[in-house]
Amino acid sequence: MTRKIPFTTRKVRDPSLAKGTTKVKRHGVMGIRKLTYEVTVRDGVEISKKLVHEETAKAPVSLIIAVGAKQASNCDPNYSGACVPIASDVDCAGGSGNGPAYVQGPVRVIGSDIYDLDRDGDGIGCDT
Repeated sequence: MTRKIPFTTRKVRDPSLAKGTTKVKRHGVMGIRKLTYEVTVRDGVEISKKLVHEETAKAPVSLIIAVGAKQASNCDPNYSGACVPIASDVDCAGGSGNGPAYVQGPVRVIGSDIYDLDRDGDGIGCDT
C-alpha cells in the first residue's frame, strides 16, 4: 500500500523582487511512502492488520516561494550618476530653480529629461 507524503512550503527573501511581490521558485511535489502490512484473514474476512514495514519511496519536494525584499526606489529612472528624486519638479542644487526638489549634479540623462536638467543637450544635467 502507498500513502502520499505532503510537501512543505518554504518562503525565502529575494532582493531582486520588489517588496510586496511573490514568485514561485520551485513547485512542490508530493512524496510517496510504501507501507507493508501483515494481514490476518479468517474465513475470507480480515480480522487484523499490523504495520510491519514503512519506507519512503519518493521524498517530497518543498514548494519554494520567493518573497520580494527590494525597496522601491525614490530615484527617477531617467537619470544616473546621482539620485534625482521623483517630484513635481526637480532643479539643480545651487541654480536658480525653485524646486520643490533638488539634485546635486552632474547627472547623466539616460531616458527622457523630464525635469529639463540638461539645458545644453549634451546628455549631462546640472554640470554647470
